[in-house]
Formats: sequence, structure tokens, C-alpha cells
Amino acid sequence: MSNAFPSRLGMVNGTGADDVLFLKQFSGETLTAFEETNVMMSRHYVRTISSGKSAQFPAVWKNTASYHTPGEFIRGKQIKHAERVITIDDLLISDVFIARIDEAKNHYDVRSIYTKECGAALAREADKNVLQTAVLAARAPNVIDEAPGGARIGGADSAIDTDPDKLVQALFQAAEILDTKDVPANGRFMVVKPAQYYLLVQSDKLISRDFSQGNGDFASGKVLKAVDMEVVKSNNVPQTNIAAPAGTSPSEGGDAYGPRPLAKYAGDFTGTVGVVMTPQAVGTVKLLDLAVEGEYKIERQGTLIVAKYAMGHGILRPECAVELTTAALV
Repeated sequence: MSNAFPSRLGMVNGTGADDVLFLKQFSGETLTAFEETNVMMSRHYVRTISSGKSAQFPAVWKNTASYHTPGEFIRGKQIKHAERVITIDDLLISDVFIARIDEAKNHYDVRSIYTKECGAALAREADKNVLQTAVLAARAPNVIDEAPGGARIGGADSAIDTDPDKLVQALFQAAEILDTKDVPANGRFMVVKPAQYYLLVQSDKLISRDFSQGNGDFASGKVLKAVDMEVVKSNNVPQTNIAAPAGTSPSEGGDAYGPRPLAKYAGDFTGTVGVVMTPQAVGTVKLLDLAVEGEYKIERQGTLIVAKYAMGHGILRPECAVELTTAALV
């Protein structure tokens, strides 16, 4: 019996390595996994730069109005300016090595699974950094001396992490704080841990037919809005004391679960329940977008796949963020 002539799906024009064309598919899977896992990238301000290590975001405060006296010289009012600078972090990677012999023995495709996990790992890290920055924004002063800073509500005896009614009251308080600071109502949302999300599902005021028809139900376990704000649940809401020495970067170490945190994202988030914000609270500067590379290593007899991106996150407008916390307010 003669040998068959298989069509090698990964070859270019039937020659060369048999997996060259597969990486495009894997890149798409990595990107899809990143987008499915990440909840924050579309919910804050993102700027892409072609080169450089940082980007400047101008901060401009309000103008005032006054009545004019006939004959009085109009000189023009002064509007205060400042800036926020967001720097690019080191290259963040998620990598996996697949031995050729293991792949040959295995009875199912692992590359698509591994590349999806690479995308999910990068998405989780991006979400963590953005959410930690959002909470830090709620604790930060403004760069313009007349402008308000962020806000924290709750407190040690608030019970907003266990009582759905108390949590709803805190959301009304957060909305009032944002209104007082003239923060636009359009685009407001909150991100809470799953435990608090499902507390909101149990609130009659949010999903009852009498109060909020069509806003969710017990059967689906969903609540769409609260106090006219989108409700988002995420396991990446910080909830521990995240400490990092000054200058720590992902390239300096880490463990099997990821790099040590950068100093600029560090903070004591032990009591953090969630954050109410608008997209203007946090900014991201993106230098290298999500990409995937793969190469067969002859000397190692396997394929190395690396998913990567280079971006940085920072505070833009702290007045647009309110932290929900059970920590003592000082």
C-alpha cells in the first residue's frame, strides 16, 4: 500500500515548517481571550503612542462667569492648567514552551488552549493594574489646587460588604458625591467583587418590578444598573495589601502566578469593596499592542510561544472616582 499525501495545514505552499500558518489563528485566539477576560480596557481612556516612554495628559480647570459693568475693560479670566504623565511599564509577557515530543504523543491540540490562557493572563494583569489605579485615584488629590480629589465612602461599621440595602445606600452617596463635583452622569459605572454583585441581585429596589422593571432578575442572577450606573463584577478588584518596593518591575522577578506588582500600583486595599467611576478617572498609554510570537527551537526541540504587550496606567481625574470600602476612613 502506498503512502498518503497529507495536506499540511500549517505549511506555506506545501514546504517548510508544518506550523508556520498556525500562529495567526493563535494570535486571534489570544486576542479573543484577552477581550473576553478583560472588563476595564473599554471602560477608561486609552491612548496609543508610536514611540517614547510616557505620554502627557493636560489637566484644565473650569472658567468662571461674571457680570460686566458698562465701560469696564475686559481682560480675560485665567484658567488653571496642570498635567498628568503616564509612563510605559516594562514589557509584560505570558509565555509557554511546548516540547515537540509531548505534542506528538498528545491526542488533542494544546496550542489553542495555551494561547488562550496567555491572553487571559495578560488580561487579568491589565485589569488588576487599572482597577488598582482607579482605587488609588479615589484616594488622590487633584493636580489642580482648586479642583476636588477623589472620595472614599463606607467605613469600618458600614456593612456595605454584607448588607445589600447598605450597599445601595452607598451607591446613592457615591452618585451624590460625583454630582456635587460636576462629574458628568453619562458613562458612570461601578466595579464590585462578585460577593457584592450578588448582594445587589438580592436587593428588591434594584430588580423588583415595582422599582426597576427589566433591570435584572433572580432567575438569571443579574443586575444591569444601580443608581443609573452600569454594574460590573470582577475578581480583579483589589482586596489585599499589595506592597512593592520602589522601582520594582516585572522583569525583576515574580512567581508562577505573575510578576511582582509595580510600585505605582501598590496600596493597602484590604477593605476595598469596589469603585464607582467614569472613564475619565484612569488613563492607559499603549506602546506595543497585544501580540503573539512563536518559534520552533531546534536546540530545545519545541515551540516557544510568547504573548506580550507594553502599556502603562495612571490617574487622570481623581474627582471621577469613589472608593467603596470597609476600612476606617481617615
